[in-house]
Amino acid sequence: MKENKPDFYNNLDKVYIRIWELLKIGLLDRDAPFHIPVFICDHDSYADGRMVVLRGINKKDKNLWFHSDIRSNKIKTLKTNPVASLLFYDKKEKVQLRIIGKTKINYQNNITKKSWNKTVHMSRQCYLGGRAPGSKVLSHTSGLTEEIENYEYSIEESEIGYKNFCVIETFINSIEWLYLSAKGHRRALFEFKGSSMKKMVSSLRFFFNCKFLFSKM
Repeated sequence: MKENKPDFYNNLDKVYIRIWELLKIGLLDRDAPFHIPVFICDHDSYADGRMVVLRGINKKDKNLWFHSDIRSNKIKTLKTNPVASLLFYDKKEKVQLRIIGKTKINYQNNITKKSWNKTVHMSRQCYLGGRAPGSKVLSHTSGLTEEIENYEYSIEESEIGYKNFCVIETFINSIEWLYLSAKGHRRALFEFKGSSMKKMVSSLRFFFNCKFLFSKM
């Protein structure tokens, strides 16, 4: 079966446009592959990864954000080393994104208040537990009371969870795009410094003998 080349196949500008299109789809569609990327941070001597939900994107400022419990281990890790990486993959699109950026933890400020006010009743359950996520316990428990487990609380009663809520902003330093194709894979790297962007693309059928082309915007 003949494979049609997408319009971004040999076009860096269209690759960049498609990256943000897929991120926007991931933000708006909970069933989209980009909705739940892997978030990886450096925990002492090993990489510590977990799935997170994409909660916001800003193409102009080149940042992404996610919700978290301020008591979680990843917050402790990010306070020590704020650099994190994100891995997205869409099987149907045959696209992988690897994003590296510096994080900022927002806690009890305008950003968290605005995000918290948008959270639905069900989502607030995550922040109503009496223990930090991942706490060791002697027996099986959700850490929630029976009423909270059954969603028997009002939106007003859930406000107590705000004290455990935070927003992780990731300011993007680089985006690596990989498109898989039988006609030859395509890899592109976008690096950011302030308002400037350096674009690098490699044309490869296999993952070696790469030739890189540079341009600036």
